[in-house]
Amino acid sequence: MKKFKNITFGGIQQKIFNLVLIMLILVMAAYSVMIIYQMKNLTALVTDTNDMQKGAITAISRETMDAVVAQTQSSRTQMQAYIADDLFSDTADTVGTLAGYARMLFDTPDKYPAREVALPDASMDGKASVQLLTEAGVDTNDPAVAQKLGLLGNLSELMLSIYSNAHVDSCYVALPEGVMLLADDHASSKFDESGAVVSIPIRERDWYRGAIARGGLYFTDIAADVFTGQYCVMCALPVYDASGKVVAVAGADLFLDDMEAYVNASDENGQFTCIVNHRGHVVFSPRSEGIFQVRGKGEAEDLRKLGNAELAAFIDKALAANTDVTRVEADGADWYMTGAPIPTVGWTVVSLVDKAVADQPTTLLAAQYDEISQNAVSAFQNGISRARTWITAALMIVTVLALVGALTVSKRIVKPLETMTQRVISLGGDDLQFMMEDTYRTGDEIEALAESFATLSARTLQYVDEVKRVTAEKERIGAELSLATDIQASMLPHIFPAFPMRSEFDIYASMDPAKEVGGDFYDYFLIDDDHLCLVIADVSGKGVPAALFMMASKIILQSVAMLGNSPAEILRRANEAICSNNEAQMFVTVWLGILELSTGRLTAANAGHEFPALRQPGGGFELYKDRHGFVIGGMEGVKYREYEIQLEPGSKLFVYTDGVAEATSAEQELYGTERMIDALNADPDAAPQQILKNVRASVDGFVKDAEQFDDLTMLCVEYKGVKGA
Repeated sequence: MKKFKNITFGGIQQKIFNLVLIMLILVMAAYSVMIIYQMKNLTALVTDTNDMQKGAITAISRETMDAVVAQTQSSRTQMQAYIADDLFSDTADTVGTLAGYARMLFDTPDKYPAREVALPDASMDGKASVQLLTEAGVDTNDPAVAQKLGLLGNLSELMLSIYSNAHVDSCYVALPEGVMLLADDHASSKFDESGAVVSIPIRERDWYRGAIARGGLYFTDIAADVFTGQYCVMCALPVYDASGKVVAVAGADLFLDDMEAYVNASDENGQFTCIVNHRGHVVFSPRSEGIFQVRGKGEAEDLRKLGNAELAAFIDKALAANTDVTRVEADGADWYMTGAPIPTVGWTVVSLVDKAVADQPTTLLAAQYDEISQNAVSAFQNGISRARTWITAALMIVTVLALVGALTVSKRIVKPLETMTQRVISLGGDDLQFMMEDTYRTGDEIEALAESFATLSARTLQYVDEVKRVTAEKERIGAELSLATDIQASMLPHIFPAFPMRSEFDIYASMDPAKEVGGDFYDYFLIDDDHLCLVIADVSGKGVPAALFMMASKIILQSVAMLGNSPAEILRRANEAICSNNEAQMFVTVWLGILELSTGRLTAANAGHEFPALRQPGGGFELYKDRHGFVIGGMEGVKYREYEIQLEPGSKLFVYTDGVAEATSAEQELYGTERMIDALNADPDAAPQQILKNVRASVDGFVKDAEQFDDLTMLCVEYKGVKGA
């Protein structure tokens, strides 16, 4: 043994020193291995947990954004198409009204005096006036031409009323002799530079030739107005006499400035709207380049013939029906597209949202999550590095307390990490809340890591709560619409048999709305013991506004009828009541009849509604083509004509709304009144309830899986007569 400075080498002291040194080395090695192992496990756990949370949050965010984009984009596109189609449909109805009155003039010319028609007067500029225009070389003094012009002059007041009240920019009636009457408020545009009235080739105009060639309602493509130069669509309808000869063409111009302005303003935040016509040409778009820009008539390209199969298939579908959100690559970008048709003119509204913009919230959320995770991991790793240095220095300085210090530090570091690890692993399902506990409050990087986990957990729960709130709001809206449906259904008579104590008649009716609520309605009620009032009506428009207008119209009609008025007087008074406060400019078609139960005499009047179907005993159902009056709510001062039908015991009357005849199959074919009559005559002796079931089954079998676009309402009454009579 050798001794050097109180240290004995080779003796017990050295052995103890060696033992302590070996134990210290072993403890340090064991502790180092344990720390390294735990760090690797924790790092892997943190990384895996971050990846799982990031994946879950990204997936939920993407699904939520896709659902929001799909709902918002589809609803907006369909609403835009609905508004546009309503505008075109109103124009078609206006032209139909004008053509109907022109036909009435030419069918009964002896009933109307000759009315003077005047050439354009420049002093009337800015005021609505009816003006005479001719082709070059037409002699208006020719007796045949003058006679027709005098007859046509009887339409002046109607044309001024249409121009003032309808959404058209001019209306006109042209004769095959090359003359026409036109109503507008820009008379000065009818003069050339020399001050002479201009001549226009009336019979060469697209609206004139197209209407005659089609033999029915015709919409032109977008074209410049011959007088103002503004872009518009012209709607025309030929008028035939009893022999089938064209005697006139009625028409109206619809300027599309508002539609163009709306489309041009839609280009923002990576999304825009365009309108495509039946030829696949873009007619309105805010884009000034690319395939979606508007090109001149000779340069326009059919979007279906650009070699893009996905785009072509989408445009074909959008022209035919409402589309789901469809992902299409076109014009160098990836788009979410939705389309909704404008059936009246065969166009479609297409809404495009850049997928990159739609995915931006999810991308931003993932980037923020990555940043938070990286900061948390970096803080954790820096803290561990500092802790390792401190532990090593402490073990080297305090050799005697190495084991105690190692155990203390081990307990201090490992226990909160293990607790944290177990809590992170247990997160899942509804339990996503990571809360700070006293175990984690170590005052060092472990506490910082725990706070980072708590922050991420709180943000995740906040995001989930927001998703739940949005879902709950959608469910609330759905519940309110369901309640509105129930309220509307309860407004209509719905208990059958309706009058079990009355043996003189049997009645049944049904109403199936196209949306949650509808604009059709039926009604029947006893005015007194011997008079049964029957009503069926169809309000313009659809959805909640139509439902509200329907309820008001039903109450007004019933209130007036209970005063004991005749059908014509009921319609007249109801029209005056509705027109007096009709700021929404809605209208309703009505068929109303009063059946005298003791005699079977039915007195009825028709305000622009469908023809009823009548079956007398032993025969089959046939359309009863009654005379139509003007719609209720369309114009004040309208008078209505009534007529009588004698019902014998066993007679049946069937009335309905246009949702029956205009039910459309997936091939865009209308059901029509002929199929309806066939369905009625499939079992004409059946009770009213079974007759309605037969018609509904026939309609369902025809349309199959096609979407119901209009309310479907029917009513059938069987007159049985008075027993012993």
